[in-house]
Amino acid sequence: MPVMNGGSALYNMGGLRRSSSQLEFHTQGRRDAQRALWKELDKLKEIAPMKEIVSKEFEGFKELFSRFLAETGPSVRWEDIQPLSEDAVMPYDKLEKHNPESVRELLDKLVVVKLNGGLGTSMGCKGPKSVISVRNDVTFLDLAVQQIEHLNKTYGSSVPLVLMNSFNTHEDTKAVLNCYSSCKVDIHTFMQRRYPRINKETLLPTAKTCSMDGTNLEHWYPPGHGDIYQSFYDSELLESFIRQGKEYMFISNIDNLGATVDLKILNLLVKQKNRDFVMEVTDKTRADIKGGTLIQYEDKLRLLEIAQVPKEHVDEFKSVSKFKIFNTNNLWVKLSSIKRLIDEKMMDMEVIVNNKSLENGTNVIQLETAVGAAMKCFDGALGINVPRSRFLPVKRSSDLLLAMSNLYSLKAGSLIMSPLREFRTTPIVKLGTHFDKVRDFLRRFNGIPDMLELDHLTVSGDVTFGKGISLKGTVIIIANHGDRIDIPPGAILENKIVSGNLRILDH
Repeated sequence: MPVMNGGSALYNMGGLRRSSSQLEFHTQGRRDAQRALWKELDKLKEIAPMKEIVSKEFEGFKELFSRFLAETGPSVRWEDIQPLSEDAVMPYDKLEKHNPESVRELLDKLVVVKLNGGLGTSMGCKGPKSVISVRNDVTFLDLAVQQIEHLNKTYGSSVPLVLMNSFNTHEDTKAVLNCYSSCKVDIHTFMQRRYPRINKETLLPTAKTCSMDGTNLEHWYPPGHGDIYQSFYDSELLESFIRQGKEYMFISNIDNLGATVDLKILNLLVKQKNRDFVMEVTDKTRADIKGGTLIQYEDKLRLLEIAQVPKEHVDEFKSVSKFKIFNTNNLWVKLSSIKRLIDEKMMDMEVIVNNKSLENGTNVIQLETAVGAAMKCFDGALGINVPRSRFLPVKRSSDLLLAMSNLYSLKAGSLIMSPLREFRTTPIVKLGTHFDKVRDFLRRFNGIPDMLELDHLTVSGDVTFGKGISLKGTVIIIANHGDRIDIPPGAILENKIVSGNLRILDH
């Protein structure tokens, strides 16, 4: 990890033995880096409008930065990874059914938390990603509210919905929440912390003020969803929910349309009091090779992310045969254990170094943590291998096409796979760059095709689709650069390759 000496970053070669003089040099360099950064943060704090809030955030950043400098090698020694024990991951179909008469009692112990810090910029949208329409003008946030409202109305429960926002999404989300005032859902929000981006060469903040206006905004970042534990604690919501008798929280990404409340998993937690942390995993496919996986390490169950893997073992990590499951980021965590770990300062998550570039070309780093990495801190941690249907993230327009298609119907805020689909897996869909932005994606489809019998779709180039189209089997459509292909209304494409510079005018 970088250490400072005379204003330049030096990198420790993890695994090499150091002489006492080298260790002293390394330690002194680390102290220099800390002192220089602390000094700059103090300057920023002095001119900040809300000194108390900024001071608290900077304390958290200092702790993260200190851990970053202290790391002298990889956080996981590859040769020390142990095989998963037989009881580390439970198959979903082994879960006991809940007692129908106790559903309300189960639900009244639950808090649902959605990670809502992301913007829709990768899909060409402005503002929070959660307000993008998924289907029939219903947004991610609408779906989350509808799901909880359906539970509360059906069972007479009082499950609250909590949104963890970032400084990028907080104000816009609060404004949208006015639309849900008549819903039978108690909605809370809290904002995760903001940290300064650090110049990769000098390891000093690039920000000159704490202002979040204009160009200064790019000098700050939300430090990953691992920040949820401390931010939730600081918001006082954690303490409040514990006083109300809530015992568990279900955490998931707002854009995972499969992440609904599962009563079988909640029932397991309530019955097995030693289970403080449950991670939903699912079978890995070749499309999921970068997803974090579970390993046994130092006799603890923990999450292994690709960022922690030594370069020479990356291909092994991506192997579907060796690492068969991956983390869906659907997590169930005991509230009292979160409070205890934070009170005792025992919440320990690996530091993730995220490299970025500012608009002026300056290379910066963001120090982050992942919410699932806290698994190793909790007692009785368990993985549950859930059906793929619980992992339906919408990250790209290709995911949006699946969600909008007749593969699913919408019921009480949940997407339900059509019984007419012969295979329970979703088709593989790859749309080219012409479809990246939601606006362009919608313009290219006059109607969403029938995809019930589709296995694989690849589209590249300037392609448009008419109404009433049916896609079956494997369909590949490739338009040459500078040319265009129009798929006419009513076309049925089954195991077809359409390529070249032709415009298809009839079927």
